[in-house]
Amino acid sequence: MSQSPKHVAVAGATGAVGIEILRCLEQRNFPVGKLTLLASARSVGKTLTFRGEEVEVRELTPDSFSGVDIALFSAGGGISKTFATHAVEAGAVVIDNSSAFRMEESVPLVIPEINGEDARSHQGIIANPNCTTIVSLMALHPMHRAFGGVRQIIASSYQAVSGSGAQGIAELEEQVEALARGEQCPAGSVYPKQIAFNVIPQVDSFLENGYTKEEMKMHHEGRKILHAPELTASVTCVRVPVYRSHAVSVTASFADAPSVERAREAIGAAPGVRVVDDPTADPPVFPTPLDCTDGDDCLVGRIRRDLVLENALTFWAVGDQVRKGAALNAVQIAELL
Repeated sequence: MSQSPKHVAVAGATGAVGIEILRCLEQRNFPVGKLTLLASARSVGKTLTFRGEEVEVRELTPDSFSGVDIALFSAGGGISKTFATHAVEAGAVVIDNSSAFRMEESVPLVIPEINGEDARSHQGIIANPNCTTIVSLMALHPMHRAFGGVRQIIASSYQAVSGSGAQGIAELEEQVEALARGEQCPAGSVYPKQIAFNVIPQVDSFLENGYTKEEMKMHHEGRKILHAPELTASVTCVRVPVYRSHAVSVTASFADAPSVERAREAIGAAPGVRVVDDPTADPPVFPTPLDCTDGDDCLVGRIRRDLVLENALTFWAVGDQVRKGAALNAVQIAELL
């Protein structure tokens, strides 16, 4: 695909990730020659601003992709399964943010800084990984290369309510405001328990093995992205009362003995990720979700030798899951094309 202006379609344009995709396209000066915004029937007639002009939202239908070069999907797995093939048949390359195609053997699962070459093998669809997987692997990949390959991962994620969409943010706000007024916390519809001033160790539905679907994504997706079929990951995903940006605590064991100093060097030399780590400073330096919100880079701190596993390091990674965990990564894949 050449660098001439492209006809770009965004399916799910009015959602949080769709709007962020437009921001990324504009900020990164992507060669958009024509822009088609697609959403459900209830959004038809709305307008979104792109490069100073108002673009009207059209209804997503099987016939929406005539002449489209790149279709960025961010409307949920069901929508992707229904409409992605229509886009491909019309000649577009689909970059899909949902989980619909991630584990299909013929579909590349791509983080451009890690396995961008995989995008070249696409057959019309390229998948965006899960947001927590992206944040974790952006931090882990430089160490994976430096220490002979990662073998095992034990991780706990601390996931912002925006991962549940606008309704997750609204539920947190409603509960916090009610409690601040001294009122009883209103029952929520998004989360199974109160999210205000609480943490919920369930993100997604449970599987027979006791893990959730979200927790198994890092295990399966990590193997595919890193080309590491022997990798195992034990993950606990936790929803926390933070509006935006995910954090992940990771312990990873490697084939070779790692060092904290070499890990910092490897991360510091890698694109899209930065070390924010100085426990000797006053106050100590480490990254938090607020530090990376609206930013492109993932941040890594609290790097230390693990005291339990052999050849292992423990670290803390944060990243904006709406941006690098979804919209930015999709636009970067489009840039690879």
